[in-house]
Amino acid sequence: MSLVEEYAEGEYERAPKRLKTSEAEEGEDLEEGEDSDSASVGLPGDEEDEPGPGGDNRARWAAAKYVGGRKEDVDDAHRIAPSPVVHVRGLCESVVEADLVEALEKFGNICYVMMMPFKRQALVEFEDLDSAYRCVLCGTKEAVYIAGQQAFFNYSTSKRITRPTNADDPNSGNKVLLLSIQNPLYPITTDVLYTVCNPIGNVLRIVIFKRNGIQAMKAKAALNGADIYAGCCTLKIEYARPSRLNVIRNDNDSWDYTKPFLVRRGSHCPLLPLPSNNRFKRSSHEIPEVVSYPLPQTSSYMGHASSSVAMVSGLHPTKMNCIRIFNLFCLYGNIEKVKFMKSVPGTALVEMGDEYAVDRAITHLNSIKVFSKRLNVCVSKQHAVIPSQVFELEDGSSSYKDFAMTRNNRFTSAGQASKNIIQPPSCVLHFYNVPPCVTEDELLQLCKEHDVPGFIKFKVFDAKPSSKTISGLLEFDSKTNAVEVLTVLNHYQIRIPNGSNPYTLKLCFSTSSHL
Repeated sequence: MSLVEEYAEGEYERAPKRLKTSEAEEGEDLEEGEDSDSASVGLPGDEEDEPGPGGDNRARWAAAKYVGGRKEDVDDAHRIAPSPVVHVRGLCESVVEADLVEALEKFGNICYVMMMPFKRQALVEFEDLDSAYRCVLCGTKEAVYIAGQQAFFNYSTSKRITRPTNADDPNSGNKVLLLSIQNPLYPITTDVLYTVCNPIGNVLRIVIFKRNGIQAMKAKAALNGADIYAGCCTLKIEYARPSRLNVIRNDNDSWDYTKPFLVRRGSHCPLLPLPSNNRFKRSSHEIPEVVSYPLPQTSSYMGHASSSVAMVSGLHPTKMNCIRIFNLFCLYGNIEKVKFMKSVPGTALVEMGDEYAVDRAITHLNSIKVFSKRLNVCVSKQHAVIPSQVFELEDGSSSYKDFAMTRNNRFTSAGQASKNIIQPPSCVLHFYNVPPCVTEDELLQLCKEHDVPGFIKFKVFDAKPSSKTISGLLEFDSKTNAVEVLTVLNHYQIRIPNGSNPYTLKLCFSTSSHL
């Protein structure tokens, strides 16, 4: 997360914010493959909702008519009472609040918009019930397009979208914004946030802190819903509770722009020499005016390390091999090659797709424990992994393996990469691509057969009747147990009787902290 204190001067018009309601929390916390049970019922034309096997279990959408302050009866047993809040579904992935306002303001004044990330849904609150009625009724009679894609509407079960502190008072004087960066595939630093926000208003201070993902408190509602880089690092902005930020040093995680010469604490001699390239140093070029920046492969305002090779030490001598390193590191970028060093036992070189994948792996995997050994992950001086001095590891496998052509790499295209939610290790694993016939007991037996800890809680997401696979969550006693299970069982081949091809079990760390 990060805190940013905005403009020293210059008022700006507040754009609609993304805010949590009971509906939004359900939609936002869902894992990949789980259907939403949020504010309103299903709608025609939404391909994600299929009829149940026992009949038409799909709830029908009702445009409950509201005229002259009363409802007109509609022959629909699943009708929802009229509400100023409209639930919108079927949105494209790139839609932002401004698109909704532009498309729906013709029905009446809009008070508030709340997006549901990754679910292609939103809540729109109108000033009065008649405006909401016109929106829902129009959606049932003709196609309404938002950002070029047809959307579907129904009343929400909520009568009002809950606002955070100060959200209803534009004149409250709070100049601190909370920025949540979703899907942070690339490093987010004070320089990146300053470059994005300063063109809109003078940024005074930035503080970055981390939780499940990266968040930042900063400066601008006009950027709400925008991507820092194309297809990733999406900004979600709302007012923060603090009215001022306290910055004690200027570095990659915090910066006081009113005190550019703020000295870092301590005057000890450096433990390591400076790297050849300062990967987070901004140049003095003119700040770009575009909100969605290209992928930072040749970024003019962010230098980066010249090596895409990570060095991993502290590996268990008998339980770690090239495949298990791949299983763990592939969550943060493509893996090209893995090679164990003969001269340094318990150490391996991992060549990844780019320097940013190495950054992500270092951020999330350095110092974690795997098989009672603490990993040390850092940037290697090598620019590529060369298959020299290949030998046999203690488990009988080769010390070198090329993964460049494997289908299990998860960042092979921009579309595929954008579906990966970069998460630090947690005690909850998300599993998917599992055949429907596999049971909880069979998964526990699989853990037992491979000598890894079993899970303590199990959850399967509801799947379409036509779905050939299932997905869900597994909760473990500790983060270490979850890491070990992922390292061993990720990409395990599940074979079923009379099945022609095996299913590849896929695991990743969940955004949920518990079940």
